[in-house]
Amino acid sequence: MRWIKKSIWRRRVVWALAAVFAVAGSGRSSGPIGAKAVAQATPRPVAAAAAPTAPGTRFVVVLDAAHGGDDPGGRLNGQSEEAFTLAMGVRLRSLLAARGIQVVTTRESDSTVDLVRRAEMANHANAQVCLSLHGTESGSGVHLYVSNLAPAQPARIAPWKTAQAAWVTRSLALAGTLNSALLQAGMTVTLGRTSLPGVDSMTCPAVAVELAPERAPGKKVTAELDDPGYQARAAEALAAALVEWRGEAPQP
Repeated sequence: MRWIKKSIWRRRVVWALAAVFAVAGSGRSSGPIGAKAVAQATPRPVAAAAAPTAPGTRFVVVLDAAHGGDDPGGRLNGQSEEAFTLAMGVRLRSLLAARGIQVVTTRESDSTVDLVRRAEMANHANAQVCLSLHGTESGSGVHLYVSNLAPAQPARIAPWKTAQAAWVTRSLALAGTLNSALLQAGMTVTLGRTSLPGVDSMTCPAVAVELAPERAPGKKVTAELDDPGYQARAAEALAAALVEWRGEAPQP
């Protein structure tokens, strides 16, 4: 009975978040991720993914540090976005490994990895979570983006560019768990939905996480992206959220 009540509550949370994301994103984001996600994945079919993982089974998180190599990304207070996302990925990977979570990374160095390859790595890993890590000087706190694909039933062979459609509902639920943990850590959170070419080809719950400087109500910056304490607070909150996500029963 307790599990049933929790399941009903989770459904209501997902429906509420879907409404919030719809208002925040209304199909397309004008924010930094929406502007940068221009590379197109090569169309190809993808096999249908398995159902959500039951408690106690293999749990894999894919950390996708955006940009790298030929694509440095934006400039963030004197550093490149590619360097920032890689550093955040290393920090978060360490926290997750210490909690017994298996981590797969899409890049370990300043190397070029196209969007097709990033999605292929996530799908091959049979991941239960993929976080696409980004940075920006715009806005404040943490921006969470979910694919703007309409939810769809799983297909035996899903079109490559819209494979995420069968996972959008779970991705919204994942964003809700991330949102709660970040708010508990005292961080500002912005929710949105946008076209995410790499994520749109993934067959797992996936959220793009974009970290911006921390700002006071008057827009004064109180913590820059290169602030180790600020990075640690964000990474700790994300790790706590993924530990909670791992412990949840699969939702019908």
